[in-house]
Amino acid sequence: MPTIKRIGPYRFYFFSHEPNEPPHVHIDRDDQTAKFWLQPVSLASNLGFNARELKRLEAYVEEFQLDFTEAWHDHFGTGN
Repeated sequence: MPTIKRIGPYRFYFFSHEPNEPPHVHIDRDDQTAKFWLQPVSLASNLGFNARELKRLEAYVEEFQLDFTEAWHDHFGTGN
């Protein structure tokens, strides 16, 4: 599960065994985790983050959407 970015307490990553899903990113902090689709950016799942923190995470995903999408395609060898 490659880590693609760290921002403060958050770790952004994806699992290497999910190539058949659309591009997405997982985010962990402590025992909380969320998953965001990248195109378009939207929340796929959440375990533990409150609404305010989810808004912050969504803003990070939007800010780094291109970087995360490129990392996804580089890792899985898929085209844009």
